[in-house]
Amino acid sequence: MARTAVPGRLGDRLRWRVAEVTGRRVESATAVTVVLDVPDWPGHLAGQHVDVRLTAEDGYSTQRSYSIASAPDGRRLELTVQRLPDGEVSPYLVDELAPGDQLELRGPVGGWFVWGQEQTEPVLLVAGGSGLVPLMCMVRAREAVGSGAPFRLLYSVRTPDELLYRSELREGSPGLDTAYLYTREAPADAPRSPGRIAPHDLVRNGWPPDFEPTCYVCGPTGFVEQAAAYLVVLGHAPERVRTERFGG
Repeated sequence: MARTAVPGRLGDRLRWRVAEVTGRRVESATAVTVVLDVPDWPGHLAGQHVDVRLTAEDGYSTQRSYSIASAPDGRRLELTVQRLPDGEVSPYLVDELAPGDQLELRGPVGGWFVWGQEQTEPVLLVAGGSGLVPLMCMVRAREAVGSGAPFRLLYSVRTPDELLYRSELREGSPGLDTAYLYTREAPADAPRSPGRIAPHDLVRNGWPPDFEPTCYVCGPTGFVEQAAAYLVVLGHAPERVRTERFGG
């Protein structure tokens, strides 16, 4: 698959913009989706992220990267943020940020871990925890443009209480198959016992390698490395396995 063109000129994507919070939705006990209005937004591709910068009154500044959750939609952006117990930025974004507040962001960033509407091949999305966010952007972008590309999503999460986008995924959309993998606590009707991702999960819920799917894997580093390695062992071409990771 050819590399997808990234919207906007490089200099434009590297400058900081002021975004205003216009809404927020609680996704779980530790995660919220922040809705932003970003004037002069250059547009983004499904799978990209932005850098968010916060500056205190004393001039201290810090920044973090967050994946874009929303399909391209003019100047509106959505970021889903999960609170980290020892985080410096995420607790503020999850617990304190409110409509009317402003923050700075830069982007969009990234041109490899993206999905474009010109892609017609099957797609496998493998998410670990909040690694679902950029993959959900791909799901939403697919639906927004009416793509017929078949999608399969394997979502690994510790417990049912930590599911993101619960209602939206339950409703589903034509051509999207979703399977859940719980690692610590599973519902009584879950098809498997709690545990980490294994090759048979990817066989049961993924695509055969001879279908030549593009596979996107996102989540904590250990999860991503394990899932990507399993996909290659199962016969998927390494160049068709794209990864995005966070954490140590």
